[in-house]
Order: sequence, then structure tokens, then C-alpha cells
Amino acid sequence: MSKFIADQSFFELFPDAKIGIVLLRDIKNNESSSKEIRQMLDEANEKAYDYLTEPVFSENKVIKVWRDAFKKFKTKKGARCAIEALLKRVDKGNPVGSINPLVDIYNSVSLTYALPGGAEDIDKFVGNMVLKITDGGDSFQALGDDETSETLPGELAYVDDEGAICRCFNWRDCVRSMITEDTKNAIFFMESVDPDRDEDQKEALKTVAENFEKYLDCQTEIKILTKDDPEIVLK
Repeated sequence: MSKFIADQSFFELFPDAKIGIVLLRDIKNNESSSKEIRQMLDEANEKAYDYLTEPVFSENKVIKVWRDAFKKFKTKKGARCAIEALLKRVDKGNPVGSINPLVDIYNSVSLTYALPGGAEDIDKFVGNMVLKITDGGDSFQALGDDETSETLPGELAYVDDEGAICRCFNWRDCVRSMITEDTKNAIFFMESVDPDRDEDQKEALKTVAENFEKYLDCQTEIKILTKDDPEIVLK
């Protein structure tokens, strides 16, 4: 049995945080995105402009809350929240494009609700997956990088017994557990550190789970982790 655990060290920094989880089982992700999924992504790129109302990008509330959060732990220079990366593309007139059905679905929901999301292949984990403040030295190979790096002491990261899976919340994903056409079982996580957005997060998780089931012909399970209920069984 393996679990995903949001560690006490995380909740000491973010006591009101909610880690939204959708487990996906028996995924069919081996085709390119349908016209319907691509249209959903196009519409989400347009919806994202609703959150970009301030003349200075970093002063938009959905960006500022994460900039402030990232100041509470050690980060690699330039690390930013995943939703900031998506919204910055939209802000610069470079819409988020299609990757594969699973990723397109969750990117659509992330843009629609301006909440960060990411997914990993559960079958590639070694032991439990834990969100925690690290001691540093966790091996990590980011998507697009040829060489490995290591987490920093005091950095917030998702790790398993093999090394880091995502660094700085879900700033960067690793090659080892990336979503591919062959992925059969996955975990999607959607983080929120703003209690004002609890209902938005619940709605977003419901929406993304419904779309996963509809377009990937899979089974899903939703759970929101809190300091009082910090773990879920993966398999």
C-alpha cells in the first residue's frame, strides 16, 4: 500500500491550506485531444483574462497570493507557482496549447478557476509520496533538463523514496513520473492557500473529475487534504 501524505511541516507553514486530490484509475490517454477538449482549452484561455485585471501582472490577486506563499520557504531563483506560468502565457498573448488529453483537461480547469494543478503517474512512485519541507539533497530531473539537480534545504517539495517529484509546490515536474500516453493510473493535485477560494477549489475538482471520466473513460476519486485529514491511499 502506498499513500500521498501532506506532512505536518507543510501545514506548519500553511495551516489553512487545502490540497485537492483526484485519483484516476484505468486511464485511456493514448490518443490526441479531441476537438471538444481543444475547444475547452481555447475557452479556458479566454476565461483566464477575467483574473488579469491589474495593470501590473504580479498585483493580480491570484498571482500575489502565490508570490507571498513562495516567500515562506526556500526556493530556487525564479521559481513560480504553476498557475502563474499559465496565466503569464495568456497575458503575453501566447495561449496554452494542447499536450495530451489528460494534461489539456486539467490545464483547462486550472485556467478557468485560476488555481494551480498538476498530475503524476502513480505507478512510477517509489514508496509514499509526501509534500513536505525537505532537508535537501533529493534527486530531481526536471522535464526538459538533461541533468539532475537536488532540492534545497528548507524547500517545499513533493517527494518519494526515490527523490523529488515536484519542486516548490508544483513549479517543476520530474521526468520519472510525468504523464504519458502509457499512463494508466494518476494523481491530480490542485493546491489552494487562500481560504476565500475554498468553494472555487471544490467546484474545480468536481469539474476536472467529471471531464476526466468523460474523456479518459476512467474512474475517479476526489479528496481534499487538510491539517486534520492529511493523507489518502493511492493503491
